[in-house]
Amino acid sequence: MPIISTRGLTHVYSQGTPFEKVAIDQIDLDIEKGEFVGIIGQTGSGKSTFIQHLNALIKPTQGTVFFDGEDIFASKTKMSETRFKVGLVFQYPEHQLFEETVYKDIAFGPKNMGLSEDEVKARVYEAAGFVGLSEDDLDTSPIELSGGQKRRAAIAGVIAMRPEVLVLDELTAGLDPYGKISILQNIRDYASATGATILLVSHSMDDIARLASRLVVFNDGKIVMDGTPAEVFDRAQELKDIGLAIPKATQIALELKARGIQISESIYTTNYLRKTLLKMIEEVEQC
Repeated sequence: MPIISTRGLTHVYSQGTPFEKVAIDQIDLDIEKGEFVGIIGQTGSGKSTFIQHLNALIKPTQGTVFFDGEDIFASKTKMSETRFKVGLVFQYPEHQLFEETVYKDIAFGPKNMGLSEDEVKARVYEAAGFVGLSEDDLDTSPIELSGGQKRRAAIAGVIAMRPEVLVLDELTAGLDPYGKISILQNIRDYASATGATILLVSHSMDDIARLASRLVVFNDGKIVMDGTPAEVFDRAQELKDIGLAIPKATQIALELKARGIQISESIYTTNYLRKTLLKMIEEVEQC
């Protein structure tokens, strides 16, 4: 059974007014436990509206969301339970830090779950470890942290609740290259250690290509592609036609093909491209 399913999920903003806007339209999607799913689409494609339904943050106009086969909107209790099981980290989550210390910020969620002080402490230290924060950082005021450290603290506050599904919206926005690589590695390590299901919303095709095992592409409120990175990036021209970038490795492969070199368009990582080119060179040298 999928850990998350949506059936006929539709959301209309300002319904019945001149400003009515269909954000997502009849979305049917199954997400399996343990998957690392990349969600991509232009601004306004519906992806952010979609993910906010997954932890009952907003209610659908039509359709529903199922968690482990149960309708998350069946009752207020079920909606509340879902918010602990599906953790949502918004873009620029550091803006949500508000406590006196980093420790208290990370502890906020676990305390609301009614856990004992010992359990809260264990979860705070566990979450801090996953995101690379030191014990000294925990005693610091959030306003004294660097931008990257604030991002880590905000993420830790969500994973301290040990959600079964972690949804990350533009996680690396505004970070320098080192900070981006470091935080993405933290998330990969967290997924490997816990078996959590990860949904990563990102405009960075290179990040998505490197991390996700499955890609879901949104356009005009609908899912237009759903498959492995190789399957999706093999449709590179279609992605470009709807205004999306493609990984640098895919772009290079397309340029080579345009110059008459027989190379697959489904190349989507630098390592994959390197191995393909080396193999082609070896074949030429053997002729």
